[in-house]
Amino acid sequence: MSLQREEGLKLLEQARIVAIVRGVERQHISGVAEALLAGGIPVMEVTLNTPGALDMIAELQKAYGDRMYIGAGTVLDVEDAKKALDGGASYLVTPNTDEEVIRYAAERKVPIFPGAMTPTEVVKAWKAGATAIKIFPGASLGIGYIKELMAPLSSIPMMAVGGVTQDNIGEFMKIGCYGVGIGGSLINLKEIGEAHYDWVRAKAERLVAASKAQA
Repeated sequence: MSLQREEGLKLLEQARIVAIVRGVERQHISGVAEALLAGGIPVMEVTLNTPGALDMIAELQKAYGDRMYIGAGTVLDVEDAKKALDGGASYLVTPNTDEEVIRYAAERKVPIFPGAMTPTEVVKAWKAGATAIKIFPGASLGIGYIKELMAPLSSIPMMAVGGVTQDNIGEFMKIGCYGVGIGGSLINLKEIGEAHYDWVRAKAERLVAASKAQA
């Protein structure tokens, strides 16, 4: 039983952190989900370029769908979107601005967080029906860039993805980001590969605490 759209978005709006799961082996996915949930991050996206991603999404929805908001990332085209939704994804995340994919999701009332970099892409994605815009690549662009984008486009919710750390997450919240996406620094493949799920839980707890300290 997966969360309804409104319940899922409410979870995201409360947590404001999306754990980006890329390259995790299926045998570890439940341990990662448990750790994230225990650490206060109930929102996770499994990227479609992770081997077995669709099976993992289905497995996660079955086991945690009533408590976690599970989506699919790295959705590149409508075919990917269809597969992800058929596999049980509750929302979609893309690295780029593809208006066809955004409209496809919007028509089905599925939340979608498309990647965009320029003001033109941000506005196009929003007009096509995006739920919020993922500013990507965030690590290269930096917090100053996102702040500048937000000035004239303050009515469009934006998420920072890339370059968000325990040290600066509070700043992203402070400037008004709808949320942030965090991958490798939270979903540490070395620690997960050794089944050190407590490492993930502790990191999640620290990120949540830091996000609220300056928000």
